[in-house]
Amino acid sequence: MAVEFEKEDGILWFKLNRPEALNAINEDVVKAFRELINRIKTEKDIRVVVITGSGKAFCAGADIKMFSESDFFKAREIISELGKILDEMEDLDVPVIAAVNGYALGGGCEIAMACDIIIASENASFGQPEINLGIIPGLGGTQRLSRLVGWKKAMELCLTGERISAKEAEKLGLVNKVVAAEKLEEEVKKLAELIKSKSPYAVGFIKQAVNRGYKMGLKDALQYERDLFGLSFATEDAREGIKAFVEKRKAEFMKDRA
Repeated sequence: MAVEFEKEDGILWFKLNRPEALNAINEDVVKAFRELINRIKTEKDIRVVVITGSGKAFCAGADIKMFSESDFFKAREIISELGKILDEMEDLDVPVIAAVNGYALGGGCEIAMACDIIIASENASFGQPEINLGIIPGLGGTQRLSRLVGWKKAMELCLTGERISAKEAEKLGLVNKVVAAEKLEEEVKKLAELIKSKSPYAVGFIKQAVNRGYKMGLKDALQYERDLFGLSFATEDAREGIKAFVEKRKAEFMKDRA
């Protein structure tokens, strides 16, 4: 199987499972990402998603052999479909954590950037090496990267194709946290459990406010935030959270998403 799904107590693990190809993206992987989106939309007990890879890579980018056998139209179709899926993933109300355990190059780096939080192991590396093949990034490498690390640094990384270490990625703001390789799964699970303990309404509203608001002008984004605040204030979880605070006890929020 190109991908493995494992759901445990509200956390869905999505593991790219082509270690012999460094988890490179092919049509089966794209289909699995579509299945992931469909599962998040329909299975309301999914509270957090973790994307990771098997072996020594998170994802080393597109399967070059597959693309070498594809014409322009087929290559564009595959990339367009995955690009749409990543856009949808950003807009869903479920937070997605990238657990980057090795190479995150090309499309792999772009998948990680479309996640809400990136936790990387010390041996992880990031880069957009497409220029070495005479092509450019097609899944957000020129756009999400510049918004995360700044225009000039993104330009440098895309023009040179050079890799950066997990530590440098953390300094640039591309990665949230770097941990020891043997602690990656443990740290990611701890973070997922923490997020899962919060109100699913508030989690969803915050994800929408940050991801969508970031793409707006400040005035419109602030208004959007106020609108979502009003919606969050009207939920059962808000009433429970405020009541629990007053009563000095732990809030008992909804277990599943609405």
